[in-house]
Amino acid sequence: MQAKPRPTATPAQALDAMDNLIATAQLGQQEMAERLGLNVTDLVCFAYVLRSGEHLLTAGDLAEHVHVTTGAVTGILNRLERAGFITRVPDPTDRRRVRVASVPDAVTRVVTLYGPYYDRLNALFADYSPAEVAVLADWFTRTSALAREYVEELRAREEGGDGDS
Repeated sequence: MQAKPRPTATPAQALDAMDNLIATAQLGQQEMAERLGLNVTDLVCFAYVLRSGEHLLTAGDLAEHVHVTTGAVTGILNRLERAGFITRVPDPTDRRRVRVASVPDAVTRVVTLYGPYYDRLNALFADYSPAEVAVLADWFTRTSALAREYVEELRAREEGGDGDS
């Protein structure tokens, strides 16, 4: 596909557009979570469960992904289990651990809710050349890593008590 002409933008304009996307996405996640009867943190945890596919995560894995304590993740998993989103499965290699699996009906509910939105996103990606999509994917990946690193820095400062937070 041939790339369409794009308007020029400065880094400041791109940051403004990104801030708008993040704010809108946060509102959208809140709306999606409410429609599923969850809070946003629980929905994020469930998204990680879905993303893991056949490679079921442990509670510790989820705690690490969401940056919460294992105690907090236990509460999250209890809520997700009560709401019918996950089930706990014994770890086949370590009987002391459990892994988290999605419930098929819950997957269907999430796909039904998110499907039309993802269809629209895919249609939007179709407006871009493969090279442009590759740049977008690279930028999203690198920006996500940068954001995670910065959050970890902020938490380390807070834990260290150096007063910069």
